[in-house]
Amino acid sequence: MESRTRRPEAHERDADDPRPRRLRRRAGRLRRRRRRTDTAPDASAADGAAPTPRRPRIHRAWFVAAVAFVTILGAAAFRSLPGLLIDPLNDDFGWSRGTIGAAVSINLALYGLTAPFAAALMDRFGIRRVVAVALVLIAAGSGLTYWMTAAWQLLLCWGLLVGLGTGSMALAFAATVTNRWFTERRGLVTGILTAASASGQLIFLPLLSWMVEEHTWRPAVVTVALAALAVVPFVWLLLRDHPADVGLAPYGATEFVPKPPPAQGAARRAVTVLFSAARTGPFWLLAGTFAICGASTNGLIQTHFVPAALDHHMPVQAAASLLAVIGVFDVVGTVFSGWLTDRFEPRRLLAVYYALRGVSLLFLPMLLAPSVHPPMLFFIVFYGLDWVATVPPTVALCREQYGEDSAIVFGWVLASHQVGAALVAFLGGVARDVFGSYDMVWYASGALCAAAALMALVIRRRPQTAVPAL
Repeated sequence: MESRTRRPEAHERDADDPRPRRLRRRAGRLRRRRRRTDTAPDASAADGAAPTPRRPRIHRAWFVAAVAFVTILGAAAFRSLPGLLIDPLNDDFGWSRGTIGAAVSINLALYGLTAPFAAALMDRFGIRRVVAVALVLIAAGSGLTYWMTAAWQLLLCWGLLVGLGTGSMALAFAATVTNRWFTERRGLVTGILTAASASGQLIFLPLLSWMVEEHTWRPAVVTVALAALAVVPFVWLLLRDHPADVGLAPYGATEFVPKPPPAQGAARRAVTVLFSAARTGPFWLLAGTFAICGASTNGLIQTHFVPAALDHHMPVQAAASLLAVIGVFDVVGTVFSGWLTDRFEPRRLLAVYYALRGVSLLFLPMLLAPSVHPPMLFFIVFYGLDWVATVPPTVALCREQYGEDSAIVFGWVLASHQVGAALVAFLGGVARDVFGSYDMVWYASGALCAAAALMALVIRRRPQTAVPAL
């Protein structure tokens, strides 16, 4: 217990101090408190280790996650727009739906094919630089379409530039942020960042559809460009590549983790893993089922649902709002599917998901009407729950089949998802030009989903290596 006897130097200091006695006492208390804090022993220093930096009240990892959330939220703007542009561009320029679908097809294909290399780019150049450049590419590609007058300019701007930008910010962005900044709550953070895309779709789709209907399509593409540029300062000023950059350990870590050197040869490993996996049957079955998944979601519903609803005289804002509701139930379905994957056979889950999706697509031509009615709402809720419910069992099967390489293998399986989406985005527009309606597209997609259900069932279980008895 600290002695209350005043030391001689304290008397001298008080005699020379012109401040009132009350202020002198307060200053003394502050000095003693500071002295106790400065001389407190550090457990890590006693063990000979470097002193552990004091953890802030709110860990910096949550601010980084918040910046990632805002970035993905802004990304939802340019993921929401393609389906809204098909009819306006057809009316203004006379371009066929096949031509417009080709631009969307290039966008979706590059989104998928860039994804396996996005993590390698972030390991080599850092998250902040890659994401900032990606946002600038997206803003440039979207903004330049304001002045386009020829179809090749749409292919270049919306297809190439925006496709490369969105591909560099694919699932690798959220996964890299989560893996580097968190050792605890990774599942929660992944779920939050996944929800950001659906939340952005809910925000931007009604807004952009209103702009397209009331003010033509040009203000909508400018809004997308400005949304991308508005996020760049947050990324550059607040996002950091690694906790070590600010002298912190990852959230939940018990010890400091040094920043690894820039990775060399990561892209080469991605290609090597692809060639190795391509020699096995399960890879092609997984890639085939996931290609059909992309064809029946991003390529079909996200791209062609609004134009198909307009063919049945549904208002564009109503159609866009239905598409936004799909994004909301997408989050619920994905979380629930992950819970089911921990408890049931992933192959059977995939078969059920694809079979039910195929049946629902066969009924869609009968549900489209000038107004929204209860059976259509039931389809929207069901399709939202099933939208990416295929992801958790597909990831589980990749992990079962390919072990340590499963993340890279899933990156290539995801690329097949986007290639399938790209093909249907293009072929769906061509079919609409040829047949005058989308009915054939819905029926063909339903048949593809039935084939995916059968493919999922024939994936063989990988035999478990027996552990020798001791």
